[in-house]
Amino acid sequence: MQDLAIIWDWCAFAVRWLHVITAMAWIGSSFYFIALDLGLRKASDMPDGVHGDAWQVHGGGFYHIRKYLVAPDQMPKHLTWFKWESYSTWLSGAVLLMIVYWAGAEIYLIDRAKADLSVFQAVVISGASLGVGWVIYDALCKSPLGDYPTGLMVFLFGLLVAMAYGYNQVFTGRATLLHLGAFTATIMSANVFFIIMPNQRIVVKDLQAGRTPDAKYGKIAKLRSTHNNYLTLPVIFLMLSNHYPLAFASEYNWLIASLVFLMGVTIRHYFNTLHAGTGNPTWTWLATAILFLCIIWLSTVPLRQNYDAAVEVPQTATAQHFAAADGFDAVADSVLGRCSMCHARDPVYDGIRWAPKHIYLETRADIAGAARQIYLQAGVSHAMPPANLTWMEPEERAEIVRWYRGASKTLPFHLAMH
Repeated sequence: MQDLAIIWDWCAFAVRWLHVITAMAWIGSSFYFIALDLGLRKASDMPDGVHGDAWQVHGGGFYHIRKYLVAPDQMPKHLTWFKWESYSTWLSGAVLLMIVYWAGAEIYLIDRAKADLSVFQAVVISGASLGVGWVIYDALCKSPLGDYPTGLMVFLFGLLVAMAYGYNQVFTGRATLLHLGAFTATIMSANVFFIIMPNQRIVVKDLQAGRTPDAKYGKIAKLRSTHNNYLTLPVIFLMLSNHYPLAFASEYNWLIASLVFLMGVTIRHYFNTLHAGTGNPTWTWLATAILFLCIIWLSTVPLRQNYDAAVEVPQTATAQHFAAADGFDAVADSVLGRCSMCHARDPVYDGIRWAPKHIYLETRADIAGAARQIYLQAGVSHAMPPANLTWMEPEERAEIVRWYRGASKTLPFHLAMH
């Protein structure tokens, strides 16, 4: 059991790597097909049913691409489906959420200054909330509002702002932005799974049966695909935000996230308009810059006083176990001397405004609660302190390893992941 933390961390790394790879594939194909669709040109010599075509060059070869507004007259022999990129991204992201935020709920998910939740309660809220957005969004799309794309996007933006605020009332700042990203990505992937792919299958079955496909199915799928296109950039920001306390550790992180969604709209509007050849809306660059300056300002607003207060929070069973283990006193002294100047509610190290990763190490309770992170970052690896600026000695790192591994040998399995 003593090396379980290392194995668990490598599992998280492997899943994160898979998640990034599949997300790159999904985003790349999404951006490509939106740009392709907007760049199609009509010509007088096109076959019946062809909406437009495009000539492209890549890798030394020329490609001639045609788009049928509904479908060709007969089913082609070779048909490539674009779906696994979306499914793999969502599934790997869900597993990563479980590994990092559910298994590590006591550190990364629960903020007891906001809501004193049990691990079970926090995990239930986390999981259940991801499906809420899809249910509401899908209902809006299928309502009369679906005939007004701009109005629908405004309602969707309101839903995202409401969820950002709601997440911030119960979860840590880091988890707030991450969950908002997962919430949005769930809508995007569900669009593919429940709407786009089923509609495409209907068209394919009609072709195979010799029937003329109904154009409405393509129209519906196109609307959902366009929504996904505008949501992509904000989701990337939210997924990266957990590395930047200025984004997630601000009291107004939910407002920052809301402005990021508007930035996604301005950026994609520029490129979509450019690809369509209908203009060059350079005003979107100024709008994006103004939004980003607002985000920078919001990130500097001081956190709530009750949130910054250095208080001894009740220890979990896992933390109590590590605090009672042999060697804890020596480790606590080392961490307080080498790490607490940065990992504090009010950091004193020059240039550090918020504790890195929102991890506090200024009390014995803090240190016991972050046992696994200390072991991985400063024990078996030398990631912390960065560049060893506070001169942590090899003997101190060895003491951390002995303490953690000794405590892990007697740690009940159901607590080992916490």
